[in-house]
Amino acid sequence: ICMDTQEKLDILSRDAQYDLSCACGTKNPLEHRRRKESGEGWLYPLSTASGGAGIILKTLMGNRCVNDCKYCPLRSQNDFRAVAVGASEMASFFYRFQLQRPLLGLFLSSAVMGDPEKTMQMLVDTARILRVTYQYKGYIHLKIIPGASQASIDGALKYASAVSLNIETPGEKHFDNLTERKNYLRDIIAPLKYIASVTGKGTTHPRVKTTSQFIVGASDENDREIVSYCNAMYRNLHMERLYFSSYQRGLGDPRIPGETRAPTIMRQTGELFGGDVSGQMSLMREHRLYQTDFLLRKYHFDSKEILFGKDGNLSLEKDPKLVWAEAHPEYYPVSANNGTLDQLLRVPGIGPEYAKRIVKARLCGRFHVMDDLPLPQYAKKKSSGYLFV
Repeated sequence: ICMDTQEKLDILSRDAQYDLSCACGTKNPLEHRRRKESGEGWLYPLSTASGGAGIILKTLMGNRCVNDCKYCPLRSQNDFRAVAVGASEMASFFYRFQLQRPLLGLFLSSAVMGDPEKTMQMLVDTARILRVTYQYKGYIHLKIIPGASQASIDGALKYASAVSLNIETPGEKHFDNLTERKNYLRDIIAPLKYIASVTGKGTTHPRVKTTSQFIVGASDENDREIVSYCNAMYRNLHMERLYFSSYQRGLGDPRIPGETRAPTIMRQTGELFGGDVSGQMSLMREHRLYQTDFLLRKYHFDSKEILFGKDGNLSLEKDPKLVWAEAHPEYYPVSANNGTLDQLLRVPGIGPEYAKRIVKARLCGRFHVMDDLPLPQYAKKKSSGYLFV
């Protein structure tokens, strides 16, 4: 049966859901921010590394993979309907689609079809056609296929707004739990180092943003290991942003650690995890890692300041900033009138924007009572005891 492009992309964009490279919402950490819209594929809210925001069309170019990633439902051992879209077909569909509705851009990935070079060429050709033939100026994010050559990476960087290569795990030992065909140093680390050498200020591709992603919980890594790798990637690989994708239990090889270990039932402050205890905990763990990532990127925390439990994991019950605050009572309270920006950023309930508001507002005069602070009531309540005027 011949399928048209829409039918193929309905399947491919559905399969792209397993690559959850969109940060979870902070208001409801137990709910992924993705939605299906009237038969038109998966549309994702996206905050780009450069600060843009909007809806992107996210899809694969093909779903039949030669790799054996044991956490992935699309691994080579599984039997499912193979679908692929050519470069011209994909470019034409996306260009017409984005003319009909406002989209930030395209997030294009693929299973490894045949070999990394062939697959990378399909991705690059799609971006080239959009840029050259259709004169498309919008956002294009291309996934770099593990094991891609430097020449293929250069081709992607020529046309992409951003590129990413999933690091997957913090270290070779955990990586080897999840695959027998890929090599961590050759297929992941070497390309990541090359991307870092040719992107960023003073390089051949200064405007291309770079990101990566951890698959959290498929292996037996702990949060301390992930955060340590995050710190090294920001420092040494100049990453714009790191993402965390909670492993979806039940989709992988039943022998991997993410399937074999028994989930520990834990309590949330003020609520119990519901029916799917393991799934709820996985999403909360992902959320805590995103909060920690924000502490490193936006709150001027050093990775050595992040506090972990005896098992090396972040608390599921409290956000990592509150954990630090409770462990350092000598630091508080911070003066709203005299505290530095960095000191204010350590106050629970105060983020970068609220800290800047306080600093700006006190140029006009001192605060006398808490109600003078340019903060919403929930922030004043959360910072109570940690902030004074």
